[in-house]
Amino acid sequence: MKKYKAIDLFCGAGGLSSGLLKSGFELRLGLDIDDDALKTYKENFHKALIIKSDIKKINGDELLKLSKIKKNDNFLLAGCPPCQGFSNIGKKDPSDSKNQLVFDYIRLINEMEPSFILMENVPGMSTGIGKEIFSRVVSLLKEKYFVQYDVLNAADYGVPQIRKRLVLHGVRHDIYNILYEKYPEKMKDILPKKTHVQDIRNNQKLKEWVSVGKAIGDLPRIEPGESYEDGKIYNHVSRNLSDINLQRLDYIRKHGGSRVCLNESLSLSCHKKITNSYGDTYGVMDDNKPSSTLTGGCTCISKGRYGHPTQNRAISIREAARLQSFSDDFRFVGSLGSMSVQIGNAVPPKLAEASGKKIIKYMHLYDSILRNIKREK
Repeated sequence: MKKYKAIDLFCGAGGLSSGLLKSGFELRLGLDIDDDALKTYKENFHKALIIKSDIKKINGDELLKLSKIKKNDNFLLAGCPPCQGFSNIGKKDPSDSKNQLVFDYIRLINEMEPSFILMENVPGMSTGIGKEIFSRVVSLLKEKYFVQYDVLNAADYGVPQIRKRLVLHGVRHDIYNILYEKYPEKMKDILPKKTHVQDIRNNQKLKEWVSVGKAIGDLPRIEPGESYEDGKIYNHVSRNLSDINLQRLDYIRKHGGSRVCLNESLSLSCHKKITNSYGDTYGVMDDNKPSSTLTGGCTCISKGRYGHPTQNRAISIREAARLQSFSDDFRFVGSLGSMSVQIGNAVPPKLAEASGKKIIKYMHLYDSILRNIKREK
């Protein structure tokens, strides 16, 4: 089967690239400005050209030349512009200068004219404070592309995590028109179909959501501050914990999994003042459900519901990676804090893979139509 080329802008540690690679794409180039993330990217994507650059300082002709892609090639330009300004978890700052980087992504789309585009971001970009910016983005893209977007739950695509993301697919108008003329039914919905569901009793054709226990239950037991590595399992390392936090986790696990159960001696003073703020902090994951959304603090119990379901510690780097659906051969580089941020910021590979598979189907259909047209001539 033909390998289609892809470029990943704002590639980070490589979650989107990993999914695209597994879906059948040939990753030609990854671009980002974060040193730590690019070290991890380099560790895992040996065939891709890696560019450290401010996206504002690079143009489409340079990217085409560096990636050895021709402008008329059937290729994908993918990207996940920084989303902190739109995130419900982040600062929600509409004036954050990073919010404008999405327009550099559009600039490069216009300069390179890829046949297909893929963008992933937080839901707040389309429904929250980023709604005005996103409306402009869609309007600009529709000048040259047929566009569809929706907020998808990563758990519906085999990711053991409740993580809602805005996913946008686009097909250049000339290609879309050719495909629609031949396959009108197939072109009505160009987003990936769900593969998993919360309750299979409601839809037995799909698989059941992947639980935390199923995702990480087979990993070797480690204590807080310990690590385990055997040449097959990498980055299985957890943060150290104070005695009082060990007591808290033990108590929370035995009394429902939430910090609201803590007695007077174990409660934190800051939590006593604001009982309804950040209620997931110091929480313990449920073995039988997908995890809550992972953030850059996903290996720290004070940052969310990141307590291991059966052991008195926070989840390890490898466990966090599995909950994001990274494969075990994907190796992270950097300090424990840096690796946590890389994982929390990543696109879940299985969600990216679902997008990649859908787009590749259309790429094949388009190429087959062109081949038939040539034969008829």
